[in-house]
Amino acid sequence: MLLFLKFLLAHILGDFVLQPESWVKDKEKNKIKSQKLYLHIGIQTFLLLFFVQFNVQKYWLGILVIVVSHFIFDALKLQFQQKKTKRAWFVTDQILHVLLLFFATTIYNNFNFSFKEIFTEKTLLFIIAILMVTSVSAVIIKIIITQWNPESKKENDDSLAKAGRYIGILERLFVFVFVVTNHWEAIGFLLAAKSVFRFGDLTSSKDRKLTEYILIGTLLSFGFAILIGVLYRYLATLI
Repeated sequence: MLLFLKFLLAHILGDFVLQPESWVKDKEKNKIKSQKLYLHIGIQTFLLLFFVQFNVQKYWLGILVIVVSHFIFDALKLQFQQKKTKRAWFVTDQILHVLLLFFATTIYNNFNFSFKEIFTEKTLLFIIAILMVTSVSAVIIKIIITQWNPESKKENDDSLAKAGRYIGILERLFVFVFVVTNHWEAIGFLLAAKSVFRFGDLTSSKDRKLTEYILIGTLLSFGFAILIGVLYRYLATLI
């Protein structure tokens, strides 16, 4: 595990901390011809060597696997990503990097990996709870409040696409964590913070229906998150 953490730290430093935004733009513009791409790979190589104390004789194969795969993944991402698929390529790229770090670690350390250890009752219960808080609750709330939708989408609407959905998911995740960790006071703070940010929308709007619509959605969102959090805590104690 220690070796994997060293590899992961080197990756985080090289890919995020020590890679300026200007390098990223240069790579996106010039792709595989970008000098910043090779400088980035060079920094990754140095960091890997640094964290294994430059023990090339022992770790050369693992470092070679990481460096070559890192270059291939970055080159493919730069070559094929589009503006619309940039997010998907970033997530895929990072997942592949981490998987290769894990693979390189297995060259030196044997991991006793078993699905039975992952898919325990507590793990499955936690996954179900997260899905209930995010996706399931979003669908149920949408079905409930659709009948009261007070406004249609305007051409000059400057709100972010699907922002409401993501805000709802994030707030329910926060509430769920607060309930599970028994920090109920934080829920009140979150509700107050959301009310402050929503105050401008509610006061500038002369439509009372919009205020009621937002209030119903908020209470349903918080209510579902609290209910799922309480049920999760209760069921977790029974396992």
